[in-house]
Amino acid sequence: MALFTIADLEAKLASENDSLKGKSILMRVDFNVPLNAEQEVADDTRIQAALPTINHLREHGAKLVLCSHLGRPKGNRNPKFSLQPVAKWLAEKLDTSICFCDVMEEPSTLTREMNEGQIMLLENLRFHNGEKSNDSKFAEKLALCADYYINDAFGVVHRKHSSVHAVAGHFSNKAQAAVGFLIEKEYDALNKVLQPWDGPMVAVLGGAKVSDKIVMIENFTHHCKDILIGGAMAYTFLAAKGVSVGSSRVEKDKIAIAKEVLDTCEKRGVTLHLPSDHIIAEEFKETAKATETEEIPKGSMGLDIGSQTQQRYREIINNAACVFWNGPMGVFEWENFAQGTRTIAQALNDCPGYTIVGGGDSAAAVNQMDLTENISHISTGGGASLALLEGRELPGLKYVSKR
Repeated sequence: MALFTIADLEAKLASENDSLKGKSILMRVDFNVPLNAEQEVADDTRIQAALPTINHLREHGAKLVLCSHLGRPKGNRNPKFSLQPVAKWLAEKLDTSICFCDVMEEPSTLTREMNEGQIMLLENLRFHNGEKSNDSKFAEKLALCADYYINDAFGVVHRKHSSVHAVAGHFSNKAQAAVGFLIEKEYDALNKVLQPWDGPMVAVLGGAKVSDKIVMIENFTHHCKDILIGGAMAYTFLAAKGVSVGSSRVEKDKIAIAKEVLDTCEKRGVTLHLPSDHIIAEEFKETAKATETEEIPKGSMGLDIGSQTQQRYREIINNAACVFWNGPMGVFEWENFAQGTRTIAQALNDCPGYTIVGGGDSAAAVNQMDLTENISHISTGGGASLALLEGRELPGLKYVSKR
């Protein structure tokens, strides 16, 4: 599927002897950022990711109406989840005044009075139940704000919400809906993973639940030579093979599915690698004593992959043409159980091939460990990147594709 981009929109307008100058644009962004105790932006990564599109549209004279969600206010107006701190951040960083209002306060009237290049930020969309329910009337309210719609919130393209799906439908018939630079970049980078490679394609998958990655693993068996498993999900696979895992976390209701995945990999000639040694502890605590062992005794649990497994995984990654990684190898937030994740991050940095981190905790880990310099692409959307690579239809891209 080819996406309708800003370049396509500008080319269309140029063919009509028109431009973005003076046009009002409703732009869906992902400003779901963490706030500190003082209600200030604590991590601006997601805002920074949207700036190339914002700056481009402003430079071309567009009037911008930015909309986003923040947290989970569950349809209630809650000051704790207000986007006011983001409006303040934008005003300071872009050195401009930011108009701030709720979608129910008739922003369409204010838009007509805005100057070229000016920005309006709407209050948290999830203060209204219509956002998450993909309500058509709520979408109509949003659509009244602008002449065109641009989605640059990759982190929510897998959500069928009003500002992501329904509102785009209002603009699509006249080719007035497009994607921003961030989504264009994400889409191209992730689709590149599933292209044929002149060398081994490797997937590194971790995290807590096999159930979260089952479809992805199935899809990767068509593309990968090796699939490296870590995190708590590894213990469900080990249990499926009859290996004793002590008190490690196991999804007992997914053991049968894990066995099917193991069989599928064997039939398709894909090697699914599991940890052969572990960093264990007797309790799930940051201060728990960490011990390295090949077998997990009763009463102990695996909380990271061991040094032998780390070395084995590193060697496979270093010889790969393409590596996709999603999910930590252990409880990386705790230093005693972070080395496995750190080793994978370093291996991706050292790999001469194309390397991509699929958002979520993996992206948080490489940023936290300052191991991002040589990674080809770090996705801004964990759930969205997984959905795309699973081959699922993404509601947020339905109306911004070339028809």
